[in-house]
Amino acid sequence: MTDNRQESLEERRKRLDSELAARRATDTREAADENRAIESRKGYAVAVKLSSEFIAAIIVGALLGYLLDHFAGTGPWGMIILLLLGFCAGVLNVMRAAGMVAAPHPADRVGGSDGPADPIGKGSRNDRDDA
Repeated sequence: MTDNRQESLEERRKRLDSELAARRATDTREAADENRAIESRKGYAVAVKLSSEFIAAIIVGALLGYLLDHFAGTGPWGMIILLLLGFCAGVLNVMRAAGMVAAPHPADRVGGSDGPADPIGKGSRNDRDDA
């Protein structure tokens, strides 16, 4: 009787091992599929972000050009020029967001510091030579 019991326990253990192996295989496949889906969603999100930035820059340029033409009476020239500037700004924004163009350094922006800071605090070489 103990031999039958041992054999049935061995059979059940082998069957359980095979079922667990099958579940682990499906779990790893499902995890890989989920990772691919997450990467795909990230790609779509970036594509929507970049396209919306590009379209928004063009629309803003066109709207400002229309308003300039309407209030200043400059004909189609304000619309044409500002539409082209909006297109250029949109391309630049997309290239910055994609990492193809570096963002400007804060010191180079308008209203930034007047010059590079002196990290040591001793002044320039010319100041020391005069003393």
